[in-house]
Amino acid sequence: MPSRKAERVIAGVETHLRFLKEMGIEDVFKAPPPPARPVLTKPAGPEAEAGMAALCEEVRTCRKCGLAAGRTKAVPGEGRVATPLMFVGEGPGRDEDLQGRPFVGRAGQLLTKIIAAMTFERADVYIANIVKCRPPDNRVPQKAEVESCTPYLLRQIALIRPKVIVTLGKTSTEFFLPDVTGAMTAIRGRFYDWSGIKIMPTFHPSYLIRNEGDKSIRRMVWDDMQQVMSFLGRK
Repeated sequence: MPSRKAERVIAGVETHLRFLKEMGIEDVFKAPPPPARPVLTKPAGPEAEAGMAALCEEVRTCRKCGLAAGRTKAVPGEGRVATPLMFVGEGPGRDEDLQGRPFVGRAGQLLTKIIAAMTFERADVYIANIVKCRPPDNRVPQKAEVESCTPYLLRQIALIRPKVIVTLGKTSTEFFLPDVTGAMTAIRGRFYDWSGIKIMPTFHPSYLIRNEGDKSIRRMVWDDMQQVMSFLGRK
């Protein structure tokens, strides 16, 4: 009879396989088991950790644009400062506004599953948004709001120094790649260079949820993430 530890491992593998099947990947694990997790980048120094903590406190009290008036909580971002991988979305939604944490609603739960399928823990990566406060009715952030808020994001990137930033959706992608035009289906699927960092555009998890019957979209997202995994030595 397997031990409790073995049972937990088996249950974790089964959950992982179910998720991959939901993403439209039918044949991923017909051969070897998942590879051992390589060591991440060295932990950030105390100055970087302290800098991120101070920045997040600054965001929580920010009043630089009109979004502050309607928020419950600002959402600075969260995760590991010494990480090779960062995800950047558009802005907080209702659940994020209530909790002050990024990607905790239904789209966030899907993102967490995608991160796990990439052989990362959510705590291994850093997750942030273009704007730190929820736009009314979850509308697209306005130009002035983006201009007021993105200096925080740029400071976060300078502290983290990730190797890859995955941009989730059109708003995030347009911020990093303003000269790249076209639909997400045409833009995604390849790396772009931005200040020495690789940018991988892909669909926002909420888009996958709105089109949950379309396996081709899920397959495209997984193809994008496999490229990220390969670049970071995770496969």
